[in-house]
Amino acid sequence: MKGFEQFMTRTYVAVDIGASSGRLMLANLVDSKLVMKEAHRFKNGFIHDKGHDRWNVDGLIKEILIGLSKIKKAGYQNVVLGIDTWAVDYVLVDEQGEKIQDPISYRDTRTQGSIERLTTDLSKEYIYQKTGIQFLDFNTLYQLFEEDKDLLAKTARIMMIPDYIGYALTGKAVTEVTNASTTQMLSLREGLFDDHLLEKVNVKQSQFPKLVEAGTILGEVKSELSEKYDLPKTEVITVATHDTASAVIGAPGIGQKWAYLSSGTWSLIGAELNIPENGEVAFKQNYTNEWGAYGTYRFLKNIMGLWLIQNIKQELGDQYSFAELAKLAEEEPPFQQLIDVNDERFQNPSNMIEEIKKYCQETKQKVPQTPGELSMAVYSNLSLYYANELSILDHILGYHIDSLNIVGGGSNVELMNQLTATISGVNVYAGPSEATAIGNIMVQMITKGDILNVYLARRIIANSFNIKEFRPENDKYPEILQVYQRFLKSSFERRKR
Repeated sequence: MKGFEQFMTRTYVAVDIGASSGRLMLANLVDSKLVMKEAHRFKNGFIHDKGHDRWNVDGLIKEILIGLSKIKKAGYQNVVLGIDTWAVDYVLVDEQGEKIQDPISYRDTRTQGSIERLTTDLSKEYIYQKTGIQFLDFNTLYQLFEEDKDLLAKTARIMMIPDYIGYALTGKAVTEVTNASTTQMLSLREGLFDDHLLEKVNVKQSQFPKLVEAGTILGEVKSELSEKYDLPKTEVITVATHDTASAVIGAPGIGQKWAYLSSGTWSLIGAELNIPENGEVAFKQNYTNEWGAYGTYRFLKNIMGLWLIQNIKQELGDQYSFAELAKLAEEEPPFQQLIDVNDERFQNPSNMIEEIKKYCQETKQKVPQTPGELSMAVYSNLSLYYANELSILDHILGYHIDSLNIVGGGSNVELMNQLTATISGVNVYAGPSEATAIGNIMVQMITKGDILNVYLARRIIANSFNIKEFRPENDKYPEILQVYQRFLKSSFERRKR
């Protein structure tokens, strides 16, 4: 815990939990700059239990308490805390306020084909006009459609994962809107869960705690938990609980017409809008209008992201770090094969390396063999997909995106950043890598009055962290984007058949 003594102002804690790990980050404003330090880190992951892939949500809560205990031992008596996690997954809670079962992961296979089954008598166009949310078979709408009906009948409350963690800590139940919007059940126009969609999945409006905006004070951690774990006095603020919503708040917002890319297990690329865009083109391109903090909308596209390289690293026995894999990739020529990284076959394969090889064999392309070739195949095709989506964004929004702000772990992959800048023709600004935790903290600071608004928060972020710029290398890969776009079109037609 050495080094915590530098924090002298109000102390904030970001609980930031992803699919593979979680951490508690301490933060303060020091000389108008944000200073952060990791206080506790822990592993996360789903396990197969009782027929499904499930999250150990009780284990996550215990790790948060252990982390807060460490912070108390380091000398902090009072902290403010916010929680963000991934989206779409939920916890069923009974009349006594107890968890009915461990939540099922969005990567579970139970929702395969659910979109087609649910939309047999309710068109996709109808659902999109109602919600503005893209069609992904793991959306909460389809998870609830496949949920055990007997369990739903016993359910008093349905809580998104971060809301349930906040409830377990404070005893206060809410539904925060940035995460609620990802369910594909929240009405764009009414700002409430849509009764017609709820009826289709056998749930009621009353089963969801009240909707609140990011920046709502939830309350203090329960005294019995504070005493048992020897915690500091902890005030919990409901931040932008969807990790992507926090990451967008944590983007520096460089450029006149900027887009963002939250680059982690998933890649989320899009623009921050004040008015949702759920027209015909957005529907056909499967863009989503997730709610953001402070009245904004995250108009974005989901891309498989670094999930592919994470699996490759693990399947190689973790003998290489991510930095080493990127270095090996730099030694290989890019674009030796074209891969539709959003193909569903890559969502949760038994072996990612073999799935990539099989894909290339089936499409009669060069099969990557070495760790460097596999890594370059992933990074170069992700950059192609990003560039393609930027061109689609230009078309839908009616203006040219002039810069891309990349945040999250992928902002450290300079090879991918440069390829993206070159192929897309826009300037790329990479960093900060900890944007999700930073956005979490910024909402807390705005709520407590230490920062006036998001605009000033982003100026602080730009001045507090090293943001690297990547400019396009003109004409280095002529026509590769056009070739890839034709490939994606043929890939889509192949999948339809």
